[in-house]
Amino acid sequence: MTSVKLPDGSVKEFEEQVTVKDVAKSIGRSLAKATLWAEVDDQPVKLDYEIPAGAEVSMKLITKTREGTPSDEALSTLRHSCAHVMARAVMRIKDKCQLAFGPALENGFYYDIKCEPPLTEDDFPAIEKEMKRLIELDEPFERIVKERDDAIQICKDMQQEFKVEHVTEGLADDETLSFYQQGEFLDLCRGPHIPTPKTIGAFKLMSLAGAYWKGDQDREQLQRLYATAFFTQKELDAHLEALEEAKKRDHRVLGRKLGLFHIDEMVGQGLILWTPKGAFVRQQLQDFISSHLRRQGYDQVFTPHIGKLELYKTSGHFPYYQDSQYPALVDREHLAKLASEGCTCGELSNKMSDGEIEGYLLRPMNCPHHIKIYDSQQRSYRDLPIRLAEFGTVYRYEQSGEIGGLTRVRGFTQDDAHLFCTPEQVGDEVKGCLELVKTVFATMGMDDYSVRVGLRDPDSGKYVGDPENWDKAEQACREAAQWLGKPFTEEAGEAAFYGPKIDFVVKDCIGRSWQLGTVQVDYNLPVRFDLSYNGADNQAHRPVMIHRAPFGSMERFIGVLIEHFAGTFPMWLAPEQGRILTVSNKAEGYAREVQEQMKSSGLRITGDYRSEKLGAKIREGRFDLLPYLLIIGPRDAENGTVSIRDRYKGDLGAISVTEAIAMLVDEVDNKTVRKREDEDDKDDA
Repeated sequence: MTSVKLPDGSVKEFEEQVTVKDVAKSIGRSLAKATLWAEVDDQPVKLDYEIPAGAEVSMKLITKTREGTPSDEALSTLRHSCAHVMARAVMRIKDKCQLAFGPALENGFYYDIKCEPPLTEDDFPAIEKEMKRLIELDEPFERIVKERDDAIQICKDMQQEFKVEHVTEGLADDETLSFYQQGEFLDLCRGPHIPTPKTIGAFKLMSLAGAYWKGDQDREQLQRLYATAFFTQKELDAHLEALEEAKKRDHRVLGRKLGLFHIDEMVGQGLILWTPKGAFVRQQLQDFISSHLRRQGYDQVFTPHIGKLELYKTSGHFPYYQDSQYPALVDREHLAKLASEGCTCGELSNKMSDGEIEGYLLRPMNCPHHIKIYDSQQRSYRDLPIRLAEFGTVYRYEQSGEIGGLTRVRGFTQDDAHLFCTPEQVGDEVKGCLELVKTVFATMGMDDYSVRVGLRDPDSGKYVGDPENWDKAEQACREAAQWLGKPFTEEAGEAAFYGPKIDFVVKDCIGRSWQLGTVQVDYNLPVRFDLSYNGADNQAHRPVMIHRAPFGSMERFIGVLIEHFAGTFPMWLAPEQGRILTVSNKAEGYAREVQEQMKSSGLRITGDYRSEKLGAKIREGRFDLLPYLLIIGPRDAENGTVSIRDRYKGDLGAISVTEAIAMLVDEVDNKTVRKREDEDDKDDA
């Protein structure tokens, strides 16, 4: 009897030998039709894979869709298969091609290729035409397994140098390797693939970029050919439309247009200069979160931007994250002493790399500084929890190719806090942190978010601390995530080196995902720094440390907000909440009086009193994405009114100045978020 256990725990039994497709059909014909491949005992197999008679196996069927939308696994398989089709097409139109890697991505795929002559975007039409022809041929993807010596010889025979190196070095522990063949095209590949190329309903080449073999800038320069693929043309069209919308919302473009921030090469890549308008948005966000911190009993602290290297060695940040840190600032006196003792330049360089020379480090994290504040005096269980908060700027040396606008920078400010509590207080304190994150998202109108619990990878050596403490911390994160009442996923290997974490992944209004906000439970750093408090039994006890940052970083959060709101901030965040436009010079005196009344009520209202046509002034106000335009003419001066033009609803007509102020102040005080889909006047965008 052949026994197949499914993910829901149910078991299917068969008297004869069956294939994966037979199992799918036994559940339902529609399921069989939608199934692309399967995992049998965690190994990818095709639909025609035969389960050995009398075997007991577990099986997971991978379908095109899950709950009505394309599943991530199915799309990944589709796109990786399309990468093979694309590489085959390139090799057909170019005489000399060396293939590197071709993985699937969240929204597409790429293949790193070296061609002579190099590819250009002018080649795209010919590549796409050949891809369509290959898909129409519908030649199957055939899996071939070879012993490693045979695999190396195959790659040599194909004159694929990158593949030879990868088999020899990258896959040195694999005794057998798999290839996939489609017609004359053969490629080293783990798989799996879709059952037939015609499953690829629609695809499009997107762009070309530079790349290096295995990401090493000292190795061969390659070309990275980006593309995307979907099951249907409708899905592709929707994706391309979303990309166009994303271009309109690009925070780098809008930030320049609205004068929010500036990046200057003389200052340095990834270092943000906040202009007065951008600084206002940032300060509003800081004031907002600070009010909630006071409500929850946090204490504000300030700490230096640098610290002794010894501090970060103790915490573990050096050398665990050495590659992403700026070089240490060497202590001059210690350096001079070593030089006087005959230490050579080479030896000094090695000592600097190993952190053996006394010095300082631009802080990559705020937590060691907060730990030393906690440790600056004797603590009692009656003092706990202690909640220390700081808008602390940290520095990471991101690779130049990875830097982008506000979302990937080298210097950023975290809305950081660290809580020190007893083990019995952990649950309530984590819930308080999660409640704060929920408040932030609700206020910003970001209701579509998921929760991810990052756990340690048992097979990795990067994690520090007692396994028993890790178990406690991971369980605390699970229980807190359950308390939120939202579905959550667990991901091994996503924990920080010192503890597990809860991440919030937010979808913006055009469906893109952003990781914002994090809470981490840490039993390990208190051990590394030998922290303690006096318990009720008058004995020393170890506190638990909780790290949390609802915004994540101010830079990244504001970048996401700019794109989420398409530059049209809610009233309470808008640097310029409204602009008074005069119809003629006759109304200027009254308009200035109205402006002063509104400013006295706390509103940020400017005035345009130029002798320009009203239409031109309105167009400028639209271009500047202002929430409100306040139009004043001679009749308004006579009646004590102001005519309001709403960014979303268009002309609201004339109302009294008192009513206008009350309406605008109410929107600010309530931090109202009005969604763009409610917009009536689409031409204002």
